[in-house]
Amino acid sequence: MNFTRVAMAALAAWVLYMVVGYLVHGVLLRDLYMEYAGVMRLEAEAQAILPVNFGVVLVGFFAFAYAYAKGYEGGNGLQEGLRFGVLVGIMLCTFGAIWQYMVWPAGRRLLAAWLIDYIVEFALYGIVVGLIYKPAAVSAKRVAI
Repeated sequence: MNFTRVAMAALAAWVLYMVVGYLVHGVLLRDLYMEYAGVMRLEAEAQAILPVNFGVVLVGFFAFAYAYAKGYEGGNGLQEGLRFGVLVGIMLCTFGAIWQYMVWPAGRRLLAAWLIDYIVEFALYGIVVGLIYKPAAVSAKRVAI
């Protein structure tokens, strides 16, 4: 496994997460979220803990890139990354978004937005990781015993 490439892939996906996350949740879904403002943190409170979010998500992207590298099949990085990202997105939908929907007083529009968002975002992150990760070169000749 190429740990340098895992780290590079994780960092690149994390940077993309910050950009895409802002565009999706801060711009595209903002009005939809405002329908639930009464049950959400105040924006100032959310901003205060945002650095914690970024740090924890960085750890998550290292796990994401590591898992990709462990399952790397040696094919086309873009296709493998897309497939991996979509699968992770589906898992997040089934284990995360559906529980958010159950706990929050969220409507079906917000649930649909979350489901689409998880799959599309993680497809993008998978593509980035797939394009960056390359396995370590096989060490020179092994000596037969």
